[in-house]
Amino acid sequence: MLTTNVSAKIFSMSTILITGGTGLLGSALTELLTSKGHDVIILTREQKSSHSPNISYAVWNVKDQNIDKNAVSRADYIIHLAGAGVADKRWTKDRKKEIVESRTESSALLVKAIKEIPNKVKAVISASAIGYYGDDEKRSAKKPAFTEDMRPDKEFLGDTCRLWEESIEPVQKEGKRLVKLRIGIVLSNDGGALPEFKKPIKFGIAGVLGSGKQVISWIHIEDVCRMFLFAIENENMHGVYNAVAPTPVRNKDLTILLAEKMKGRFFIHAHVPAIALRLMLGEMSVEVLKSATVSSDKVRVDGFTFKYPTIEGALENLVNEK
Repeated sequence: MLTTNVSAKIFSMSTILITGGTGLLGSALTELLTSKGHDVIILTREQKSSHSPNISYAVWNVKDQNIDKNAVSRADYIIHLAGAGVADKRWTKDRKKEIVESRTESSALLVKAIKEIPNKVKAVISASAIGYYGDDEKRSAKKPAFTEDMRPDKEFLGDTCRLWEESIEPVQKEGKRLVKLRIGIVLSNDGGALPEFKKPIKFGIAGVLGSGKQVISWIHIEDVCRMFLFAIENENMHGVYNAVAPTPVRNKDLTILLAEKMKGRFFIHAHVPAIALRLMLGEMSVEVLKSATVSSDKVRVDGFTFKYPTIEGALENLVNEK
């Protein structure tokens, strides 16, 4: 069960509307929020029934810009996660268009709904990603890590994240507090990057990607969920925050440590050449090989405490999770 130890004022039960609520992060967030006594409304393309008294579903259609008005009027908070999976398919021209539009058009629908439907929404907490930043080579030599005040990268993901964030910003004109969380590589047994790292290790091979020197700014699934709840409960939070653990790790170190947790000493490590990754993944290989050292200082200054601040603790928990 997901837990939180945020030291914020205790809020009474709220109704929280979630877009992208059936995905990896949305599912984990729903579990956390309902465990705290909140009601969750998940927006879906087709009506669904729920077996939980705290979870309901409402229909929206981003393409047609339609949304269940009752769901919007009931919501105290909105968590916006919707967007096509960046790593789900090869980046063709059409796929890149889908990745951008699934984010900007869903944001546009929320903005339209908040403007036109009478509501009591106090805050919108929107996902973004550390793809906003470029490679470490593009950082100023004076900066040890990427911080929230830096400019977006001009490559595809940087531009996508910029457009994503800009598309939800008009909710502020409607008097809504807005928090944008730039999420790092989420570590979870239920999806995302970790199961991919585990696959070759199960056969005794620790597959180091490229040089293995590239820095990964990661976050445990439980901590990113706790950060969304923290953003809801803390009215002083506004603007952009990096949702990453305070200890970024090199790809090689993460891979070897994971192999040790899973196999003890009974594994070999092998490098997957960068050229092979480029052939397999195309343009998307840039993100696999990119080194991005991202700071979590801002959210910690605002009072958030990580349950899993180190990669050792995070992997220990995930490898042993039943």
